[in-house]
Amino acid sequence: MNVSWTKHRFSGGLLALDTTNTVVLRGDPARSFDRFEDTAEIARFAAAAEGFRSAELGGRGLSFQFSDAAVRRVIVLREAADRMLRAAVLSGGIETIHLPDFLRACAACLDESAERVGADGMPFGDPSLPIRFEAALAVSALSLLAVDAWKKVRICPNCNWLFVDRSRNSSRLWCDMSVCGNRNKAKRHYQRGKLAGGEAVHV
Repeated sequence: MNVSWTKHRFSGGLLALDTTNTVVLRGDPARSFDRFEDTAEIARFAAAAEGFRSAELGGRGLSFQFSDAAVRRVIVLREAADRMLRAAVLSGGIETIHLPDFLRACAACLDESAERVGADGMPFGDPSLPIRFEAALAVSALSLLAVDAWKKVRICPNCNWLFVDRSRNSSRLWCDMSVCGNRNKAKRHYQRGKLAGGEAVHV
């Protein structure tokens, strides 16, 4: 069954975080699942990311040439980035134990690429040509090593996704208020209703 790559699935705020979030409900073995288990979804995800991550990419298109090696590179970087960033959120700092795997994964995704990134107006290189998805993923992931970048990463308490908190006072709690925020509000309302009903029974 094809995934519907909607705006909500790009709630991470950066391509690298959106990619880590393709594993749903991390930390919950009973319910967790991988949207890239069908590896054909990687190309469909990349196509959707062109639109939802256009600002980050500087309007550059993404291409994904399917191969077992390309799939492995994407998955290995996804998992290394998730481990490093999730630990950083919980500990308050980048732990060097995670850096070798992360940097090797980024290097593998950039291997044989010939890009010039970071120029004004061209953060991911020449927008007139597409960039390989795994190379763009590596550039996005590496950008999170900046002090002001990784310090803004949060973990959604509802779905466990990673996201960038760009709120003015750094108080954003949910990856997506319209989904996880509303689900939590509905849950609290339900629990208050049960509590009120229980109290009424005992009166």
